[in-house]
Amino acid sequence: MTRTVLPVVGGNLRKLLRWVFVLFILLAVNSLYLGAITLIETLTGSDYQDYFYLLMFLLHLLLGLLLVPLFILFGLLHQSRARLRPNRYAVRAGFILFTTGLLLLLSGIVLTRFGFLEINDPQWRTVAYWTHVGTPLLALWLFVVHRMAGRPVNWGIGKRWGVVVLMFSLALTLLQIQGGDLRVRPDAEATPYLPALVRLAGQSSQIPARHLMEDGFCAECHTEIASQSAMSMHRLSSFNNPAYRFSIDATRTALLGRDGNLDAARLCAVCHDQVPLFSGRFDDPDYAPELDPGGHAGITCIGCHSITAINSPLGNGAYAFEDPPRYPFALSDNGLLQAFNHQLIKAKPAFHKRTFLKRVHRSALFCSGCHKVHLPYELNHYRWLRGQDHYDSFLLSGVSGHRVDSFYYPERAVPNCAYCHMPLTPSSDPAARSTGSGGAPSIHDHTFATANTGVPYLLQQTSPADEMRRNFLRRAARVDIFGIREFGELDGQLHAPLGPRQLPALVPGKRYLIELVVRTQRIGHQLTQGTADSNELWLDISVHSGDRLIGRSGALGADGGVDPWSYFLNSYLLDRDGGRIERRDAQNIFVALYDHQIPPGAAATIHYTLEVPAGVTGPIAIDAALKYRKFDTRFVRHVQGVDFQSNDLPVAVLAEARVVLPLAGGFDQIEMSEGQVDDWERWNDYGIGLLRKGKRELRQAEAAFSQVESLEPAHGALNLARVFYLEGRLDEAAAALARAADAHAPAWTLAWYSALVEREFGNLDAAIELLQALAETRFNEAQQRGFDFSQDHRLLVQLGRTLFERARQERDESRRRQYLQHARERLLQALQIDPENAAAHHNMALVLQELKESEASERHRLLHEKYRSDDLAVEQAVSRHRRLNPAANHAAEETAVYDLQRVGAIGLDPPSRIVAHDTGE
Repeated sequence: MTRTVLPVVGGNLRKLLRWVFVLFILLAVNSLYLGAITLIETLTGSDYQDYFYLLMFLLHLLLGLLLVPLFILFGLLHQSRARLRPNRYAVRAGFILFTTGLLLLLSGIVLTRFGFLEINDPQWRTVAYWTHVGTPLLALWLFVVHRMAGRPVNWGIGKRWGVVVLMFSLALTLLQIQGGDLRVRPDAEATPYLPALVRLAGQSSQIPARHLMEDGFCAECHTEIASQSAMSMHRLSSFNNPAYRFSIDATRTALLGRDGNLDAARLCAVCHDQVPLFSGRFDDPDYAPELDPGGHAGITCIGCHSITAINSPLGNGAYAFEDPPRYPFALSDNGLLQAFNHQLIKAKPAFHKRTFLKRVHRSALFCSGCHKVHLPYELNHYRWLRGQDHYDSFLLSGVSGHRVDSFYYPERAVPNCAYCHMPLTPSSDPAARSTGSGGAPSIHDHTFATANTGVPYLLQQTSPADEMRRNFLRRAARVDIFGIREFGELDGQLHAPLGPRQLPALVPGKRYLIELVVRTQRIGHQLTQGTADSNELWLDISVHSGDRLIGRSGALGADGGVDPWSYFLNSYLLDRDGGRIERRDAQNIFVALYDHQIPPGAAATIHYTLEVPAGVTGPIAIDAALKYRKFDTRFVRHVQGVDFQSNDLPVAVLAEARVVLPLAGGFDQIEMSEGQVDDWERWNDYGIGLLRKGKRELRQAEAAFSQVESLEPAHGALNLARVFYLEGRLDEAAAALARAADAHAPAWTLAWYSALVEREFGNLDAAIELLQALAETRFNEAQQRGFDFSQDHRLLVQLGRTLFERARQERDESRRRQYLQHARERLLQALQIDPENAAAHHNMALVLQELKESEASERHRLLHEKYRSDDLAVEQAVSRHRRLNPAANHAAEETAVYDLQRVGAIGLDPPSRIVAHDTGE
């Protein structure tokens, strides 16, 4: 019986082949277009991927998926007919061609990220991508080899189709790039939301609320990030928690009554309530947020990730915002179209990443849009005033590597806010990436778990973020019971640093001064910054002899309020009438009575007096704790109104210290372990706290830094130079700087103080050379550690001023103008970093006046007038409040001493009872 030999391509198989060819031709046009756009973008750094491009990519997916079964079916049938043919060369070439085609299709399926085969590892995806790019070229060559091994082929048809494919692809590509680079966006339109400084790019003044509330859609892929974000304070608006709701309602009511509109309240909404603001609902006096889902949205995923740029470092919402371009069918309610959209994002994530993750998101400047605030005239009807400012506090710190004269520096500069506030955490999220060799894929934590322990408690929310917040707070500072002074006086004999080798015996009946130091650590801005008027950070001190309490400060009263005579690390704000700001009513802020916040890498020294009661027989235990509560009792009382009973918000302990001191003549054995901080650093922190107080305690600071120099010469000599410079002892400052240089103190801080000393000596050329070296960071060690002092605007203003003074000495007109031009350049550089710098505007006005540019000089003179403080009005408000508030008046003293046995202190028995107890009466 003769076996029937079927043609390798014939009948229905030929029809199937035609469909395969049609799909291949369509895919060829489509792929050449997509590849050309990708190549052009790679070579030029441009962006040409728009809605049409994404539709073409979707077509690529659909054609590819349609091709998969047809190609496999044809290949299997074709192989079954051809595998026994005598032309083994053609058979082998065909088999390799079929295998190559399968690799092409499989790599496409891998890149498409179907649920059953979702590979997110970047390395594997890179392999799949280049396989998908390279196999079509290999397949084309193998097809030619395969056909040349068989019957003669009319290659003219193939050439004509090739020309058609190339022409169509070229036409599509040229049409695409005619639209221009999508990264070059039109300038954002002038903001319709003044006095907020946000600008909307390329669109009307409103964005539909739905477009801003897509967190559920984001969570379909980024589940872990979405769950973290849901626990963050960013997810709370002004309207969906009682504390913020009280403030915004009061502000809206006050502004509506004063101005007849709510325009000034946009300053709040631009960072707390983007959805009602951008959708046009916030300005409605009758707006009912409880009836509007957008009123509860807070800062959504889109709210942050649709910020395309920071327009300036002014804060107050100075960001550019867009209704972002979306993949096809993103807003469709049709299930099938939504599925297409979802798969398209997974298959082509580059467009998604380019849209929602921009370079600016990785910068500290990005955070300045909302974490830097000024109070404009439109809000307070007075004048420009500085509000909270995390950004400049970070910028002018050693942590960022920008400040030239920080007391301490990290081994490497911290590049941005996210380094601390969005730490990397291992994750299997599609956005997870490995950050180092062999490191597990990680994402930036979106919990932002930092200091707000109050609002979750008010909302009765519990989550893993609570413990994260407490842990974060515990690393922000340390407390040191540093020393004891005799006679309770600032110039009494000092016993320090307290420890196993220094435990002075206290004498009953004598008075002592306890020296306590709070040092910030692992924090990149002031402690606390933010809403420092209502944040409550205080020192809780208790002194015991056995079970008897003999000294107290920082105790809580019956209403949960902290004793007002305690030491608070806050900013005490007043209104223009001298009343305290206690409702978070930003429109009434006028001046700070005092500011006890501590910069990063610095310290505060606090003095406490204690008289050891006569008759005490046991050792004296001193306990100190730095405690924190998000809202003080005054504010909570306003928030809760008639329902207020007590402030029961959670209290976090940031740091603790304990010292037990023996009594003179006693026989108690006091055991105390060695601390973890070196003695030189304890002395140094103590001196830093004294130095920051002002001129009244510089003598004590000098003594402290002399001790430091004996233990750690570089820090000690350098800090002595700081003291001498402040006191005008320039020769001693120069000598201390020389000793610090010999001990290898940081060269850049040496250069800074050397420049200041040279200026005072009148050696302007030497000062200019040193300041220029700083402005250009000409220090190898600093560069290796990632420091960049060109961002220290204080340095730039000092350099500009010195160049101006040098110009006034110059008699040669050409050189004189050259100095003035250089001064202008440096002052302009400072103003680009800090446009509200009053000193920079003042000096710029002087420079421009010398350059005969009177109109420009007058502009800067007016800006200096705008940004300088109104000292006369401030003094009136401060004097009024100090006169009526003795506790605040005491705290505002340059050298305040806190009495641990003050009559009337909360939590402390009257002195007569303490004495009676101790004498057994």
